[in-house]
Amino acid sequence: QVHLVESGGGLVPAGGSLRLSCAASGRTFSRYATGWFRQAPGKEREFVAAINWGHSTTFYADSVKGRFTISRDNARSTVYLQMNSLKPEDTAIYYCAQAPSGSYAATTYTYWGQGTQVTVSS
Repeated sequence: QVHLVESGGGLVPAGGSLRLSCAASGRTFSRYATGWFRQAPGKEREFVAAINWGHSTTFYADSVKGRFTISRDNARSTVYLQMNSLKPEDTAIYYCAQAPSGSYAATTYTYWGQGTQVTVSS
């Protein structure tokens, strides 16, 4: 059983920064890709970023490229999402998830965390 716990969400003004963390337990963390997704009220869940287990290849949604950075610390079994230059449209619940390899598709991710709320005020 894999357990993922997100943290680091909160309320920030537009232009501000937050760093989200996704702590994993239950299996060899370093052998799986981890992705971040978000879901705003009334909208579909959308891909944000992902990082592969090998060579730490990263993937980003166009809407966050240049503003968000995903990274991983295998020793701590934790993946981070550094979010800079936040915009009101980034407001959503952010979820982390694990998959056999990095992917943009939510359906490839097997395990999901409970989510953390990010609110960006204008």
